[in-house]
Amino acid sequence: MPHALGLDFGTTNTVVAQAENRASTASLTFQSIAGTSDSMRTALSFLKDKKLGAGALKVEAGQAAIRTFIDNPGDCRFLQSIKTFAASSLFQGTLVHGRRFQFEDLMEVFLNRLAHYAGDGWPVDSPRLVVGRPVHFAGASADPALALERYNAALTRLGFPSIHYVYEPVAAAFYFAQNLTSDATVLVADFGGGTTDFSLIRFETAGGKLSATPIGHSGVGLAGDQFDARLVDQLVAPEIGKGSQFKSFGKLLGVPSNYYLSFSRWNQLSVFKATKEFADLKSLVRMAEEPEKLELFIDLIDHDEGYPLYQAISATKMALSSAEEAEFHFAPLGKAGHKTVTRRDFESWIAEDLTRMEEALEHCMATAKVSHDAIDKVFLTGGTSFVPAVRRLFTDRFDHARIETGGELVSIAHGLALIGERDDIEQWMAP
Repeated sequence: MPHALGLDFGTTNTVVAQAENRASTASLTFQSIAGTSDSMRTALSFLKDKKLGAGALKVEAGQAAIRTFIDNPGDCRFLQSIKTFAASSLFQGTLVHGRRFQFEDLMEVFLNRLAHYAGDGWPVDSPRLVVGRPVHFAGASADPALALERYNAALTRLGFPSIHYVYEPVAAAFYFAQNLTSDATVLVADFGGGTTDFSLIRFETAGGKLSATPIGHSGVGLAGDQFDARLVDQLVAPEIGKGSQFKSFGKLLGVPSNYYLSFSRWNQLSVFKATKEFADLKSLVRMAEEPEKLELFIDLIDHDEGYPLYQAISATKMALSSAEEAEFHFAPLGKAGHKTVTRRDFESWIAEDLTRMEEALEHCMATAKVSHDAIDKVFLTGGTSFVPAVRRLFTDRFDHARIETGGELVSIAHGLALIGERDDIEQWMAP
């Protein structure tokens, strides 16, 4: 009989794992024009293709979408981190080459491409699909019920007979718990692209069967993408007009800051390009005190520089995880696109975000009435856990012997697949 499938639909990366039995799992492998991979960037590209007929679109996902976007600048519509729109009631779809796509349409298209890339490896009759969900979805006014409604709409179209939802940090904890040699209280910190989640779970083994008692959950709708936004806001936004002014009826007014909020969320740039806000921005150029800055802003949007900007920002952030300073290079800004960034400055820019993460961590501990000394193991997962300031949130509270990392990309998907094999799956599901 086919085994359970675990889907970690992530903000940055997506992984699908299948349980081979109750104790082992394997990641599905995807073969596309970009090569072979067991994880996929959560990205889509849409390109008009006359060979497919009038109005038809050639769609790619993951690394193949990135490659298509790079090879076809201006002609390709590129969307990334679509998960960030899941819980937003403000997102009512986006136009792609004249066709409107709702969130559930985008999710369905993405997963269908993954199924295509997996070929014969994609299970068509798995009895259970177990899907990860964050404790708190990304967004200031996130609506989790709306997000799950949209998830269900997309996933039921794929024909899965049974869909279950499990908190992402719970799945990561279950994956990690396979290596426990004794009963333990485990704190899992899962740092994704859009969300940071904490879970406290008590694992015990009796009669050879692993059981778990959830003790507490907490989270906050920010993570690595927010750190990227802080870098963009400090390094790029001032060069394209943030803080500048324009004249209106004899008065000097500030260029609206909401334009730069959209810009700093690089994954939302392709959506911003089609909004009234972008049209309004263009109209300000002739009234601007520094029109050349707004013209540069418009050029970056028109030429789809969002992904190259992401690459530059990501490289700088990664370098700051191992060095006290790093170079930021983004050629489209000219001379202004070459700056030295210190870790000290970076940490000052993300200080507010670190405070919110710390508050969520302490809330998890306090509501569960668990002291730091009562935690046997701390499991950190997700790329943002390598940021030194984030890591200090844990090294300041727990000795190094209790802190473990590993499986940053696969732990959630594999934990979901293993949970899907259990008879007591209801115990593990998110409420």
